Amino acid sequence: STGGFKGQKLGQEKQSTSRNRAAALKKTPLFDFHREQGGKMVEFAGWSMPVQYKDSHIATHMHTREHCSIFDVSHMLQTKVHGKDRVKFMESLVVADIAELKDNQGTLTLFTNEKGGIIDDLIVTRTDQGYLYVVSNAGCADKDSARMKARLAEYKAAGFDVDLEFLDEALIAVQGPSMSQVLQEGLKEDLSKLTFMTSALATVFGVPGCRVTRCGYTGEDGVEISVPQSRVVELTEKLLANGEVKLAGLGARDSLRLEAGLCLYGNDIDETTTPVEATLVWTIGKRRRQTKDFPGADIIVPQIKAKTARKRVGLVSTGPPVRQHTPILGPDGKVIGEVTSGCPSPCLKKNVAMGYVDAAFAKNGTAIQVEVRKKAVPAIVSKMPFVPTNYYSG
Repeated sequence: STGGFKGQKLGQEKQSTSRNRAAALKKTPLFDFHREQGGKMVEFAGWSMPVQYKDSHIATHMHTREHCSIFDVSHMLQTKVHGKDRVKFMESLVVADIAELKDNQGTLTLFTNEKGGIIDDLIVTRTDQGYLYVVSNAGCADKDSARMKARLAEYKAAGFDVDLEFLDEALIAVQGPSMSQVLQEGLKEDLSKLTFMTSALATVFGVPGCRVTRCGYTGEDGVEISVPQSRVVELTEKLLANGEVKLAGLGARDSLRLEAGLCLYGNDIDETTTPVEATLVWTIGKRRRQTKDFPGADIIVPQIKAKTARKRVGLVSTGPPVRQHTPILGPDGKVIGEVTSGCPSPCLKKNVAMGYVDAAFAKNGTAIQVEVRKKAVPAIVSKMPFVPTNYYSG
């Protein structure tokens, strides 16, 4: 019969489409290095990225909490904003008070839309080199750059002095309690002067032209290092020469950020969630709440006082793991919300999750339920971070 042949042909087509898909994925400058190191590559935001290496996900997670790990984050969008009107330009797109930042200080902020939804979360650093340094998410790179370019055209047409430069530098995150001891060996500068959310240009282990920013996505002390593509393998190898340091992939990155209570764009925040619902009010500059001159301010600012119908909360449970889209139930079994991220916590040995619930159930300590495999499992609304953060404030 032709059935077998059809099936075989379909199988071949499937194989070739998955091959084509793999070929179409973008690769970071560390792609070959990941494969040489035993990295298991997966698709993430249109990129081929390592989900883990030879060690188990849990071993890597714990290594980061106790020692130090390197994450390839070169897929993220790095942008410089130049020109004397750069602060005004950036403030027309985000909720932060960029003007009040000191030289080389950065802040987490949000691109918002006219409806008050979150287009992306990003870090903006006001450098002392005459530009803003912006890092935003890989999955939003196309819409972020399109939005910045559209606003740039408007600003240029109105006679403002502003320009955008999209960087092709690599970016690695070095995260964990022994990061400073490891990195200090390759730096002339005194790392103890670089506090959380500040940034400096430096030569790192002989690689000039790096930007070192004390930040990260794990809850641990750490840095992100923007490094010329041609030298990122060399720098990574030099860091790995220290026995404290191992490579880490997306698996550990996700469980580490979840324990630290940090949002993942597309899961925990998106264009349907406002900063107030997402409990990210702290990202909105005090002055900006008064001036109300950021996108969606007319919707967002009144929500700060009036409260919202739902709120992002942390959840802790035991038993079967709680994953994205798990329904959250009230004590009476009625649906009161949905989980947006969840995993077993390697540090706490219980399940941690975050999600949105009706505001009436948002108080820490509230007993609720999560529906896992059609069964209601008890859970508690818990404050985040679930695991205490260790950011270095000097």
